[in-house]
Amino acid sequence: MAQKDDIYFWEGAREGRLLLRSCAECGRIAHPPVPMCPQCHSLEWGTRQASGRGTVYAWIDSRHPSRVESPSRIVALIDLEEGVRLVSNLRDIALDDVEPGLPVEVFFEEINGHVMPQFRVMEGRA
Repeated sequence: MAQKDDIYFWEGAREGRLLLRSCAECGRIAHPPVPMCPQCHSLEWGTRQASGRGTVYAWIDSRHPSRVESPSRIVALIDLEEGVRLVSNLRDIALDDVEPGLPVEVFFEEINGHVMPQFRVMEGRA
């Protein structure tokens, strides 16, 4: 699953941390990872732990095309507080209750042997 450019992301997830790639020169966050900073053109990167908080930008009701009996899932674009968007699953909410700008927070769950960041409605909003 992990490639050289995103191994930090999956290692962080295994530790229960949402890590983002940040330029070692100017601090700009790049997600998904890119080889060169689009702002200062540096090739040096570090990581920054994200707050794990954000809002729902868009979502779809996703169904497996060849397993019609499988339950659907809500796949969402999450605007993180850090200014980047992340694709993930939105959990523990009915499709009809999802709305733009809904505040969400990350949690981590092992799925098929891989720890994955998932999102749910921010505590206190349910």
